[in-house]
Amino acid sequence: MKSFRDKRRDGRPRQPGKGEAAQPSPPEGRGTAKPEARPQVRPGPKPDSQPQPKSAPRDLARRDGALPAEQLPLILEVAPNADYALLDSGAGQKLEQYGPYRIVRPEGQAIWQKALPAKDWERADAIFTGDTDEEGIGRWRFPKMPLGETWPMKHDGIDYLGRFTSFRHVGVFPEQASHWDHMAGLIAAAKRPVKVLNLFGYTGLASLVAARAGAEVTHVDASKKAIGWARENQEIAGLGAKPIRWIVDDAVKFAEREARRGSRYDIILFDPPAYGRGPKGEVWQLFEDLPDLTDLCRSILTPKPLAVVLTAYSIRASFFAIHALMRDTFAGMGGKVESGELIIREKSAGRALSTSLFSRWVA
Repeated sequence: MKSFRDKRRDGRPRQPGKGEAAQPSPPEGRGTAKPEARPQVRPGPKPDSQPQPKSAPRDLARRDGALPAEQLPLILEVAPNADYALLDSGAGQKLEQYGPYRIVRPEGQAIWQKALPAKDWERADAIFTGDTDEEGIGRWRFPKMPLGETWPMKHDGIDYLGRFTSFRHVGVFPEQASHWDHMAGLIAAAKRPVKVLNLFGYTGLASLVAARAGAEVTHVDASKKAIGWARENQEIAGLGAKPIRWIVDDAVKFAEREARRGSRYDIILFDPPAYGRGPKGEVWQLFEDLPDLTDLCRSILTPKPLAVVLTAYSIRASFFAIHALMRDTFAGMGGKVESGELIIREKSAGRALSTSLFSRWVA
């Protein structure tokens, strides 16, 4: 793993320059700092001791029964709105609007040319610059005036905090709004108590959407910092009275314990990293560990479940791969598996920026 200390190339600590913000340490744990657009290793903490051995692999057997119906490819699109807009993209960058702020960040998939003139890009309030290496510490430059580390943002009436992190993320992945809206609709239509499990929950927007819709939510992330941020978002959103359990834990070990305890959920969201570490140094490798976790998710569903949603960022695969995994795992349960890509529709030229693959089983 690379060091997280911010250093110049000569090895000495780099001090923030004029108009730059000093950056906190990146969030610990797996599934919290999500890479974008190209295969990368997600950051994780340096464990205090040697990595913990994995649990003995579970014996996975192919499920009996008919495969669920299927719909693919399904393209879920986020269009520009008052809270968020992809203003333009190209030449390996994207220009975004988060509320009052214009932000420029790297975007490896934007291999086309920018549609807006340079003057529109130069009006940015914050620009991410200075990756020291592929997954190293970066900096933010503020051309107009210095901005604080945190800043208020909003999603569909839910207030939360954005943060200028040293890994170019800001605490929300707008393309996930398609899943959030779908989940909120399922919760409202159920007309009964609904329990939601959000694994690799990051800063909690999905959990807040589910809780506002009326669900009882369990939010799991390996990073104490991410959980702290999520709790803060809950208070800022005015949802402090909503039933959300915030749990710092390794996602796989938590799911294994829930299976043993007989805990069950109606909706499960899981957004695993390509690579990561749990709070005790547990190592996660997507292609090795995803089949087991997907099977675990099936095992902790209620008798009348509503949905299981898998999102996969930055992996060298087609959505057909996770689509086949989900159909096999949910064989015999009926319903339908929908798979495809999450995209953000650009405001300037109407191009679609693909951000991740997904597959979801819906009862």
